[in-house]
Amino acid sequence: MTAPESEISNRVPRLLRVSAALSWRFVAVVAALYVVANVVSFLATIVIPVAIALLLAALLSPLVSQLVQLRVPRGVASGLVLIGGIAVVGGVLTFVITEFSKGLPELQTQVSASLDTIRGWLKDGPLHLSDVQLQAYLDRMLNTIKENQSEITSGALTTAATVGELLTGVLLALFTLIFFLHDGDGIWRFVMRGVPGDVRPRADVAGRRGFASLVSYVRATAAVAVVDAVGVGIGLWAVGVPLIVPLSALVFLGAFIPIIGAVITGAVAVLIALVANGPVAALVVLAVLIGVMQLESHVLQPLLLGRAVKLHPLAVVLAITAGLVVGGIAGALLAVPLLAVLNSGIRSLLSDSDADVSPSQVDVHAPQESGPEDGSGDRVKDL
Repeated sequence: MTAPESEISNRVPRLLRVSAALSWRFVAVVAALYVVANVVSFLATIVIPVAIALLLAALLSPLVSQLVQLRVPRGVASGLVLIGGIAVVGGVLTFVITEFSKGLPELQTQVSASLDTIRGWLKDGPLHLSDVQLQAYLDRMLNTIKENQSEITSGALTTAATVGELLTGVLLALFTLIFFLHDGDGIWRFVMRGVPGDVRPRADVAGRRGFASLVSYVRATAAVAVVDAVGVGIGLWAVGVPLIVPLSALVFLGAFIPIIGAVITGAVAVLIALVANGPVAALVVLAVLIGVMQLESHVLQPLLLGRAVKLHPLAVVLAITAGLVVGGIAGALLAVPLLAVLNSGIRSLLSDSDADVSPSQVDVHAPQESGPEDGSGDRVKDL
């Protein structure tokens, strides 16, 4: 730096110099994240199935490791776990579809009775609508459907294309899952070859910590989802709402999106109860849903997810919201696992206690290995 430049620089307030340095670095980080987000969005048909396969691998890999410890060849163990998982999912889907088919006639009967009750209330209640007025409203609805028939048809074609993409994604996720279960450690070692040698051990340990956090997250989320589904299912059974099993399965799937997933799917159960059994049954189901959500937020989430991923509830909500805005349902599903992995990995990189840890010492299937201990010399605690 020449003398005039040095003189000018010294005249600039230090606060302004620091702010400028932070600003251009912040802009560079945001630009990099924007580029990454656009690349991920462009490759979403590949990224989402691979991410889902990684979640499933986190759920199933402990079973494969247990079979390997029992001297079962890893290829055979991977095949047994994968076939068993597909059999369980197929059996559950078959059971759900069967129960849905059995409960649909009862639902149709109850819906017809509810519609008759609503029609009677519209005629004899405070509105005092005549049959002519009711028929006019019905004709107006039918005309609206006919006028938008082209949009409905195009929507059906779009749905068909989406179903095709979904099947392709399922096959890709299944194919990727096979390799993750069979040679996940080898794939990770290959990825680590791209990391400089002087920082490779720390990056390896941080990555293993992150995957351990993912394993803990999937386990805890599955446990929370089971409790949510059972609780809502008991409430639906108590008031005699049809389609108990399909609605409970829907709540179970929705619970994999923390906090908001079970609420949205539970609202569907409340709506079915309202249409099929009336407002009293809907209020009972709503009360059960609120009770289950209180149990989840005050007991299960802190006890299970809090210990598993060490994330503040506000961070979870903000991550889900950001994922929903950026990637829709898939983004909401993957936001919290991604945040948990990043949180655990960054904590490991900042921890002095992990500086001397060998990657082979990290058991990714042990819940206690999801992050370093915050000791007195831990920079995480100092920060």
